[in-house]
Amino acid sequence: MGALADHLQTTIEPDLSMIDKARWSEISPLIMSNGLEAALLLKPPTPTLEAAIVAKTVELIAQREREIVAEVFAKTRILRFTRLVKYLLKPEAGMPVITTNYDRLIEIAAEEAGLGADTLFVGQFAGQLNERESQLSFCRDVSLTQRRRIQYRYQKRVNVFKPHGSLDWYFREGKPVRYAGELPLPRLIITPGLNKFRNGYESPFDRHRERANRAIDAASRFLVLGYGFNDDHLETHLTPRIKSGIPSLLLTHTLSHNALKLTRQHSNIMAIQHGFDGGKDGSWVFINATESFIPDLALWDLSVFVPEVLEP
Repeated sequence: MGALADHLQTTIEPDLSMIDKARWSEISPLIMSNGLEAALLLKPPTPTLEAAIVAKTVELIAQREREIVAEVFAKTRILRFTRLVKYLLKPEAGMPVITTNYDRLIEIAAEEAGLGADTLFVGQFAGQLNERESQLSFCRDVSLTQRRRIQYRYQKRVNVFKPHGSLDWYFREGKPVRYAGELPLPRLIITPGLNKFRNGYESPFDRHRERANRAIDAASRFLVLGYGFNDDHLETHLTPRIKSGIPSLLLTHTLSHNALKLTRQHSNIMAIQHGFDGGKDGSWVFINATESFIPDLALWDLSVFVPEVLEP
């Protein structure tokens, strides 16, 4: 969010109308003092300024994504999630992954690990939102049980839910579609601010949010990576479930105020964040609501956590 705020501050103003420049001049100082999302809530952008924010958000994230994808394609980079997912349970119905990011790195990481990536869309060109067909596309065998019941066998896969949208979502003839290439059209993403609450109840955001919340309600444990517990779309389900006692592991560079408060109040949460103590870098580890420091080990980073904790 900080990188996005910096990108907006340095690039958005020249192309704005006079009205939007005036509104941005009110929002910009608030970003410096309150952060991007809080600023956009305090001073909601006009529809045209909102569209400009979306375009600049796509500009930044798409460029970063292209750079990373090129490295993955050339086999010079292995995504952290690719290494992690090998050690996670993979239910027959698919492993649910919820992300508020817009990029396609989760999908790429899953495929690099030999898994499918179910995004609820079917088709490569103007793919349609169709949950049933998307699920069936991962069916690899059909047989009859001894009781003459049909049994489907599916490819192991990750079910990717994106309640805030994705870089490959567009509108076509009034319907959401998925197209992996770049088009000179607005992407379907929900940027920080008030439009989150308006757009979050439109297709395809509503289906992804509903599926995400359903997965949260059914989960027996949570692994939370780099999430600040600041999103009202998910908080109505996630935080109450964690407070109910579901075992949870939080890994992040810096625990947000909400995440830190939650961790300190509930012993079912284990959390690890970057730390500095006694002149040494390391990790602060929260277990049973108590804190301890591990020097010289960045356990909060998946690239360290996986080999140190999960790999033999």
